[in-house]
Amino acid sequence: MFATTLALLAATFQGAERAKAIGIWGATIGFSVAIGPLVGGVLTEGLGWEWIFFVNVPVGLGTALLALRHVEETRNPAQTRVDWGGLLTFSGALFLLVFALIQANDHGWGSADILGRFAGAAALLALFVAIERRVAQPMLDLALFRKPTFTGAAIAAFTLSASLFAMFLYLTLYMQNVLDYGPLEAGLRFLPLSLLSFVVAPIAGNLTERLPIRAFFGVGLLLVGVGLLLMRGIEAGSDWTTLLAGFIFAGAGIGIVNPAIASSAVGVVAPPRAGMASGINTTFRQVGIATGIAALGAIFESRVSDKVSAGLASTPAAGQAEELGKAVATAGPSAVAEGAPAGMREQIGEVAREAFTSGLNDILLVSVIVAVTGAVLAFALVRGSDFVSAPGPQAEPGA
Repeated sequence: MFATTLALLAATFQGAERAKAIGIWGATIGFSVAIGPLVGGVLTEGLGWEWIFFVNVPVGLGTALLALRHVEETRNPAQTRVDWGGLLTFSGALFLLVFALIQANDHGWGSADILGRFAGAAALLALFVAIERRVAQPMLDLALFRKPTFTGAAIAAFTLSASLFAMFLYLTLYMQNVLDYGPLEAGLRFLPLSLLSFVVAPIAGNLTERLPIRAFFGVGLLLVGVGLLLMRGIEAGSDWTTLLAGFIFAGAGIGIVNPAIASSAVGVVAPPRAGMASGINTTFRQVGIATGIAALGAIFESRVSDKVSAGLASTPAAGQAEELGKAVATAGPSAVAEGAPAGMREQIGEVAREAFTSGLNDILLVSVIVAVTGAVLAFALVRGSDFVSAPGPQAEPGA
Protein backbone atom coordinates (compact mmCIF):
# COMPACT_ATOMS: atom_id res chain seq x y z
CA MET A 1 0.00 0.00 0.00
CA PHE A 2 2.86 2.39 0.78
CA ALA A 3 4.38 1.76 -2.64
CA THR A 4 1.05 2.11 -4.41
CA THR A 5 0.13 5.42 -2.78
CA LEU A 6 3.42 7.04 -3.72
CA ALA A 7 3.21 5.72 -7.30
CA LEU A 8 -0.31 7.15 -7.62
CA LEU A 9 0.91 10.56 -6.45
CA ALA A 10 3.74 10.46 -8.99
CA ALA A 11 1.31 9.60 -11.79
CA THR A 12 -1.31 12.18 -10.77
CA PHE A 13 0.75 15.25 -9.86
CA GLN A 14 3.67 17.03 -11.48
CA GLY A 15 6.02 19.86 -10.50
CA ALA A 16 4.98 22.04 -7.58
CA GLU A 17 1.70 20.16 -7.16
CA ARG A 18 3.60 16.89 -6.74
CA ALA A 19 5.82 18.52 -4.10
CA LYS A 20 2.74 19.64 -2.15
CA ALA A 21 1.11 16.22 -2.46
CA ILE A 22 4.26 14.44 -1.30
CA GLY A 23 4.58 16.91 1.56
CA ILE A 24 1.09 15.97 2.75
CA TRP A 25 1.92 12.29 2.21
CA GLY A 26 5.09 12.67 4.31
CA ALA A 27 3.20 14.47 7.06
CA THR A 28 0.62 11.70 7.16
CA ILE A 29 3.27 8.99 7.32
CA GLY A 30 5.26 10.69 10.06
CA PHE A 31 2.18 11.49 12.10
CA SER A 32 0.64 8.02 11.80
CA VAL A 33 3.84 6.19 12.70
CA ALA A 34 4.44 8.29 15.79
CA ILE A 35 0.80 8.49 16.92
CA GLY A 36 0.39 4.72 16.74
CA PRO A 37 1.29 4.26 20.43
CA LEU A 38 -1.38 6.82 21.39
CA VAL A 39 -4.14 5.15 19.38
CA GLY A 40 -2.95 1.75 20.55
CA GLY A 41 -3.07 2.98 24.14
CA VAL A 42 -6.64 4.21 23.79
CA LEU A 43 -7.79 0.95 22.22
CA THR A 44 -5.89 -1.25 24.69
CA GLU A 45 -7.09 0.53 27.80
CA GLY A 46 -10.61 1.26 26.55
CA LEU A 47 -11.62 -1.84 24.57
CA GLY A 48 -8.91 -4.46 24.98
CA TRP A 49 -5.72 -5.37 23.13
CA GLU A 50 -7.64 -7.33 20.48
CA TRP A 51 -8.94 -4.04 19.06
CA ILE A 52 -5.54 -3.05 17.70
CA PHE A 53 -6.39 -5.67 15.05
CA PHE A 54 -10.17 -5.22 14.81
CA VAL A 55 -9.91 -1.46 14.19
CA ASN A 56 -8.25 -2.13 10.83
CA VAL A 57 -11.41 -3.77 9.46
CA PRO A 58 -13.59 -0.61 9.27
CA VAL A 59 -10.57 1.54 8.39
CA GLY A 60 -9.58 -0.81 5.58
CA LEU A 61 -13.11 -1.11 4.19
CA GLY A 62 -13.60 2.64 4.27
CA THR A 63 -10.31 3.29 2.53
CA ALA A 64 -11.05 0.66 -0.13
CA LEU A 65 -14.41 2.30 -0.84
CA LEU A 66 -12.80 5.73 -1.20
CA ALA A 67 -10.13 4.30 -3.50
CA LEU A 68 -12.66 2.60 -5.77
CA ARG A 69 -14.68 5.80 -6.07
CA HIS A 70 -11.98 8.42 -6.42
CA VAL A 71 -8.63 6.90 -7.49
CA GLU A 72 -7.98 6.53 -11.20
CA GLU A 73 -6.38 3.31 -12.42
CA THR A 74 -2.75 3.53 -13.52
CA ARG A 75 -0.41 0.80 -14.77
CA ASN A 76 2.81 0.23 -16.63
CA PRO A 77 1.80 -1.37 -19.96
CA ALA A 78 5.30 -2.82 -20.37
CA GLN A 79 5.03 -4.87 -17.17
CA THR A 80 2.91 -7.94 -17.96
CA ARG A 81 4.39 -10.69 -15.74
CA VAL A 82 5.09 -11.29 -12.06
CA ASP A 83 8.74 -11.98 -11.28
CA TRP A 84 8.13 -15.04 -9.09
CA GLY A 85 11.79 -15.99 -8.88
CA GLY A 86 12.78 -12.55 -7.62
CA LEU A 87 9.84 -12.40 -5.24
CA LEU A 88 10.59 -15.76 -3.60
CA THR A 89 14.37 -15.35 -3.33
CA PHE A 90 14.22 -11.80 -1.97
CA SER A 91 11.49 -12.62 0.56
CA GLY A 92 13.38 -15.74 1.65
CA ALA A 93 16.61 -13.79 2.10
CA LEU A 94 14.91 -11.18 4.28
CA PHE A 95 13.14 -13.86 6.32
CA LEU A 96 16.37 -15.70 7.11
CA LEU A 97 18.23 -12.46 7.89
CA VAL A 98 15.65 -11.19 10.38
CA PHE A 99 15.12 -14.67 11.85
CA ALA A 100 18.85 -14.95 12.50
CA LEU A 101 19.08 -11.51 14.11
CA ILE A 102 16.11 -12.15 16.38
CA GLN A 103 17.44 -15.45 17.77
CA ALA A 104 21.19 -14.84 17.63
CA ASN A 105 21.47 -14.04 21.34
CA ASP A 106 19.57 -17.16 22.39
CA HIS A 107 21.38 -19.56 20.06
CA GLY A 108 24.78 -17.85 20.05
CA TRP A 109 26.15 -15.68 17.25
CA GLY A 110 28.69 -18.32 16.33
CA SER A 111 26.31 -21.27 16.46
CA ALA A 112 25.84 -23.42 13.38
CA ASP A 113 22.12 -22.60 13.35
CA ILE A 114 22.60 -18.81 13.23
CA LEU A 115 25.55 -18.95 10.84
CA GLY A 116 23.49 -21.20 8.58
CA ARG A 117 20.67 -18.66 8.49
CA PHE A 118 23.05 -15.81 7.66
CA ALA A 119 24.65 -17.94 4.95
CA GLY A 120 21.24 -18.87 3.56
CA ALA A 121 20.22 -15.20 3.48
CA ALA A 122 23.41 -14.28 1.61
CA ALA A 123 22.97 -17.15 -0.87
CA LEU A 124 19.35 -16.24 -1.61
CA LEU A 125 20.27 -12.58 -2.00
CA ALA A 126 23.02 -13.50 -4.48
CA LEU A 127 20.55 -15.71 -6.36
CA PHE A 128 18.05 -12.84 -6.38
CA VAL A 129 20.62 -10.52 -7.99
CA ALA A 130 21.44 -13.16 -10.59
CA ILE A 131 17.75 -13.62 -11.43
CA GLU A 132 17.09 -9.88 -11.68
CA ARG A 133 19.99 -9.44 -14.09
CA ARG A 134 18.62 -12.10 -16.44
CA VAL A 135 14.84 -11.94 -16.28
CA ALA A 136 13.04 -9.90 -18.95
CA GLN A 137 10.68 -8.10 -16.54
CA PRO A 138 12.43 -7.95 -13.17
CA MET A 139 10.73 -7.10 -9.90
CA LEU A 140 13.72 -4.86 -9.21
CA ASP A 141 15.57 -3.28 -12.11
CA LEU A 142 19.11 -3.13 -10.74
CA ALA A 143 19.96 -0.44 -13.30
CA LEU A 144 18.05 2.04 -11.12
CA PHE A 145 20.91 1.93 -8.62
CA ARG A 146 23.22 3.36 -11.27
CA LYS A 147 21.60 6.69 -10.46
CA PRO A 148 23.29 7.90 -7.26
CA THR A 149 20.17 9.80 -6.21
CA PHE A 150 18.06 6.65 -6.23
CA THR A 151 20.66 4.84 -4.15
CA GLY A 152 20.90 7.79 -1.77
CA ALA A 153 17.13 7.86 -1.29
CA ALA A 154 17.11 4.11 -0.58
CA ILE A 155 19.91 4.49 1.99
CA ALA A 156 18.07 7.39 3.63
CA ALA A 157 14.84 5.36 3.84
CA PHE A 158 16.70 2.40 5.35
CA THR A 159 18.71 4.39 7.91
CA LEU A 160 15.73 6.50 9.04
CA SER A 161 13.72 3.34 9.69
CA ALA A 162 16.61 1.35 11.20
CA SER A 163 17.46 4.17 13.61
CA LEU A 164 14.55 6.27 14.85
CA PHE A 165 11.55 4.18 13.80
CA ALA A 166 13.14 1.01 15.20
CA MET A 167 13.86 2.88 18.45
CA PHE A 168 10.16 3.65 18.92
CA LEU A 169 9.67 0.09 20.21
CA TYR A 170 12.38 0.36 22.86
CA LEU A 171 11.38 3.86 23.91
CA THR A 172 7.83 2.60 24.39
CA LEU A 173 9.14 -0.33 26.46
CA TYR A 174 11.15 2.14 28.55
CA MET A 175 8.09 4.26 29.27
CA GLN A 176 5.91 1.29 30.14
CA ASN A 177 8.36 -1.13 31.79
CA VAL A 178 10.63 1.34 33.59
CA LEU A 179 8.55 4.47 34.12
CA ASP A 180 5.41 2.35 34.63
CA TYR A 181 3.19 4.41 32.31
CA GLY A 182 0.12 2.80 30.85
CA PRO A 183 -0.24 2.43 27.08
CA LEU A 184 -2.23 5.65 26.75
CA GLU A 185 0.11 7.62 29.01
CA ALA A 186 3.11 6.43 27.00
CA GLY A 187 1.43 7.28 23.72
CA LEU A 188 0.66 10.82 24.86
CA ARG A 189 4.32 11.45 25.48
CA PHE A 190 5.14 10.81 21.83
CA LEU A 191 2.88 13.68 20.75
CA PRO A 192 5.63 16.37 20.64
CA LEU A 193 7.50 14.26 18.10
CA SER A 194 4.48 13.35 16.00
CA LEU A 195 2.97 16.84 15.95
CA LEU A 196 6.23 18.48 14.93
CA SER A 197 6.71 15.93 12.16
CA PHE A 198 3.16 16.61 10.97
CA VAL A 199 3.73 20.38 10.86
CA VAL A 200 7.19 20.34 9.26
CA ALA A 201 6.55 17.77 6.48
CA PRO A 202 4.23 19.83 4.24
CA ILE A 203 6.50 22.86 4.61
CA ALA A 204 9.51 20.77 3.60
CA GLY A 205 7.53 19.25 0.72
CA ASN A 206 6.79 22.68 -0.72
CA LEU A 207 10.42 23.73 -0.37
CA THR A 208 11.77 20.73 -2.32
CA GLU A 209 10.95 22.63 -5.52
CA ARG A 210 13.02 25.64 -4.44
CA LEU A 211 16.06 24.30 -2.59
CA PRO A 212 18.67 21.62 -3.44
CA ILE A 213 17.13 18.26 -2.61
CA ARG A 214 20.34 16.91 -1.06
CA ALA A 215 20.06 19.52 1.71
CA PHE A 216 16.82 17.94 2.94
CA PHE A 217 18.50 14.55 3.24
CA GLY A 218 21.54 15.86 5.07
CA VAL A 219 19.73 18.23 7.42
CA GLY A 220 16.78 15.90 8.08
CA LEU A 221 18.79 12.81 8.98
CA LEU A 222 21.31 14.90 10.90
CA LEU A 223 18.47 16.31 13.03
CA VAL A 224 17.25 12.75 13.62
CA GLY A 225 20.77 11.83 14.76
CA VAL A 226 20.94 14.87 17.05
CA GLY A 227 17.54 13.98 18.47
CA LEU A 228 18.63 10.43 19.24
CA LEU A 229 21.83 11.74 20.81
CA LEU A 230 19.84 14.11 23.04
CA MET A 231 17.67 11.18 24.19
CA ARG A 232 20.82 9.37 25.28
CA GLY A 233 21.96 9.88 28.86
CA ILE A 234 18.92 8.33 30.53
CA GLU A 235 19.57 7.36 34.13
CA ALA A 236 17.74 5.01 36.48
CA GLY A 237 15.97 7.95 38.13
CA SER A 238 15.19 9.93 34.96
CA ASP A 239 11.69 11.03 33.96
CA TRP A 240 10.27 11.01 30.43
CA THR A 241 11.13 14.70 30.00
CA THR A 242 14.74 13.56 29.51
CA LEU A 243 13.56 12.51 26.04
CA LEU A 244 11.67 15.71 25.22
CA ALA A 245 14.47 17.69 23.54
CA GLY A 246 15.36 14.65 21.46
CA PHE A 247 11.73 14.19 20.43
CA ILE A 248 11.61 17.79 19.16
CA PHE A 249 14.74 17.48 17.02
CA ALA A 250 13.82 14.02 15.74
CA GLY A 251 10.27 15.10 14.87
CA ALA A 252 11.60 18.01 12.81
CA GLY A 253 14.06 15.65 11.12
CA ILE A 254 11.32 13.20 10.13
CA GLY A 255 9.26 16.03 8.69
CA ILE A 256 12.19 17.28 6.61
CA VAL A 257 13.55 14.00 5.25
CA ASN A 258 10.34 12.04 4.52
CA PRO A 259 9.13 14.22 1.59
CA ALA A 260 12.66 14.31 0.18
CA ILE A 261 12.91 10.51 0.22
CA ALA A 262 9.54 10.16 -1.47
CA SER A 263 10.11 12.79 -4.16
CA SER A 264 13.57 11.41 -4.98
CA ALA A 265 12.37 7.81 -5.20
CA VAL A 266 9.82 8.62 -7.92
CA GLY A 267 11.48 11.71 -9.38
CA VAL A 268 14.43 9.90 -10.98
CA VAL A 269 12.28 7.54 -13.08
CA ALA A 270 9.67 7.99 -15.79
CA PRO A 271 6.06 7.91 -14.49
CA PRO A 272 5.33 4.36 -15.81
CA ARG A 273 8.14 3.05 -13.56
CA ALA A 274 7.08 4.99 -10.46
CA GLY A 275 5.45 1.90 -9.00
CA MET A 276 8.69 -0.09 -9.13
CA ALA A 277 10.72 2.83 -7.78
CA SER A 278 8.39 3.56 -4.89
CA GLY A 279 8.11 -0.17 -4.19
CA ILE A 280 11.88 -0.50 -3.85
CA ASN A 281 12.01 2.54 -1.59
CA THR A 282 9.21 1.18 0.57
CA THR A 283 11.03 -2.14 0.80
CA PHE A 284 14.09 -0.38 2.14
CA ARG A 285 11.88 1.32 4.75
CA GLN A 286 10.35 -1.96 5.87
CA VAL A 287 13.66 -3.82 5.83
CA GLY A 288 15.15 -0.99 7.88
CA ILE A 289 12.48 -1.32 10.55
CA ALA A 290 12.68 -5.13 10.63
CA THR A 291 16.46 -5.38 10.75
CA GLY A 292 16.75 -2.33 12.99
CA ILE A 293 14.42 -3.75 15.63
CA ALA A 294 16.09 -7.16 15.43
CA ALA A 295 19.67 -5.84 15.52
CA LEU A 296 19.02 -3.26 18.25
CA GLY A 297 17.16 -5.92 20.22
CA ALA A 298 20.10 -8.28 20.02
CA ILE A 299 22.49 -5.56 21.22
CA PHE A 300 20.06 -4.43 23.90
CA GLU A 301 19.54 -7.90 25.34
CA SER A 302 23.26 -8.61 25.33
CA ARG A 303 24.14 -5.33 27.08
CA VAL A 304 21.36 -5.67 29.66
CA SER A 305 22.38 -9.25 30.47
CA ASP A 306 26.01 -8.19 30.91
CA LYS A 307 25.02 -5.36 33.26
CA VAL A 308 22.74 -7.59 35.33
CA SER A 309 25.43 -10.25 35.60
CA ALA A 310 27.98 -7.65 36.74
CA GLY A 311 25.55 -6.09 39.23
CA LEU A 312 24.61 -9.41 40.82
CA ALA A 313 28.07 -11.02 40.67
CA SER A 314 28.62 -11.06 44.44
CA THR A 315 25.04 -11.75 45.50
CA PRO A 316 23.05 -14.96 46.13
CA ALA A 317 21.30 -14.31 42.79
CA ALA A 318 24.56 -14.57 40.79
CA GLY A 319 23.66 -18.05 39.53
CA GLN A 320 20.45 -16.72 37.98
CA ALA A 321 21.99 -13.54 36.55
CA GLU A 322 21.83 -14.63 32.92
CA GLU A 323 18.20 -15.66 33.17
CA LEU A 324 17.33 -12.47 35.04
CA GLY A 325 19.12 -10.37 32.43
CA LYS A 326 16.98 -11.77 29.63
CA ALA A 327 13.87 -11.23 31.73
CA VAL A 328 14.81 -7.59 32.34
CA ALA A 329 15.29 -6.99 28.60
CA THR A 330 11.93 -8.52 27.69
CA ALA A 331 9.60 -7.97 30.66
CA GLY A 332 11.21 -4.93 32.29
CA PRO A 333 12.75 -4.16 35.70
CA SER A 334 9.45 -3.92 37.59
CA ALA A 335 8.26 -7.37 36.57
CA VAL A 336 11.61 -8.95 37.47
CA ALA A 337 11.76 -7.19 40.84
CA GLU A 338 8.22 -8.27 41.72
CA GLY A 339 9.12 -11.90 41.10
CA ALA A 340 12.33 -11.78 43.16
CA PRO A 341 12.63 -13.08 46.76
CA ALA A 342 11.57 -10.48 49.32
CA GLY A 343 15.09 -10.07 50.70
CA MET A 344 16.58 -9.42 47.25
CA ARG A 345 13.72 -7.50 45.69
CA GLU A 346 15.06 -3.98 46.20
CA GLN A 347 18.60 -4.81 45.10
CA ILE A 348 17.51 -6.77 42.03
CA GLY A 349 15.08 -3.99 41.11
CA GLU A 350 17.84 -1.36 41.30
CA VAL A 351 20.29 -3.45 39.27
CA ALA A 352 17.58 -4.24 36.72
CA ARG A 353 16.61 -0.61 36.31
CA GLU A 354 20.21 0.50 35.84
CA ALA A 355 20.86 -2.33 33.38
CA PHE A 356 17.78 -1.47 31.31
CA THR A 357 18.61 2.24 31.04
CA SER A 358 22.26 1.47 30.30
CA GLY A 359 21.26 -0.89 27.49
CA LEU A 360 18.84 1.70 26.14
CA ASN A 361 21.62 4.30 26.06
CA ASP A 362 23.83 1.87 24.16
CA ILE A 363 21.32 1.23 21.38
CA LEU A 364 20.51 4.95 21.20
CA LEU A 365 24.18 5.53 20.41
CA VAL A 366 24.07 2.83 17.73
CA SER A 367 21.00 4.54 16.26
CA VAL A 368 22.82 7.88 16.23
CA ILE A 369 25.64 6.33 14.21
CA VAL A 370 23.17 4.78 11.75
CA ALA A 371 21.27 8.07 11.25
CA VAL A 372 24.40 10.20 10.82
CA THR A 373 25.91 7.66 8.42
CA GLY A 374 22.70 7.85 6.38
CA ALA A 375 22.90 11.66 6.39
CA VAL A 376 26.46 11.68 5.09
CA LEU A 377 25.87 9.05 2.38
CA ALA A 378 22.58 10.54 1.18
CA PHE A 379 24.04 14.04 1.04
CA ALA A 380 27.00 12.75 -0.96
CA LEU A 381 24.95 10.68 -3.41
CA VAL A 382 21.84 12.74 -4.11
CA ARG A 383 22.12 15.20 -7.00
CA GLY A 384 19.58 17.23 -8.91
CA SER A 385 20.83 16.16 -12.34
CA ASP A 386 19.44 12.64 -11.81
CA PHE A 387 15.84 13.82 -11.77
CA VAL A 388 13.75 13.10 -14.86
CA SER A 389 11.92 16.40 -14.54
CA ALA A 390 12.90 18.74 -11.76
CA PRO A 391 12.66 22.51 -12.12
CA GLY A 392 14.60 25.02 -10.08
CA PRO A 393 17.65 24.14 -8.02
CA GLN A 394 17.08 20.39 -8.44
CA ALA A 395 17.89 20.65 -12.15
CA GLU A 396 21.36 21.98 -11.53
CA PRO A 397 24.16 19.40 -11.82
CA GLY A 398 25.52 18.52 -8.42
CA ALA A 399 22.70 20.30 -6.59
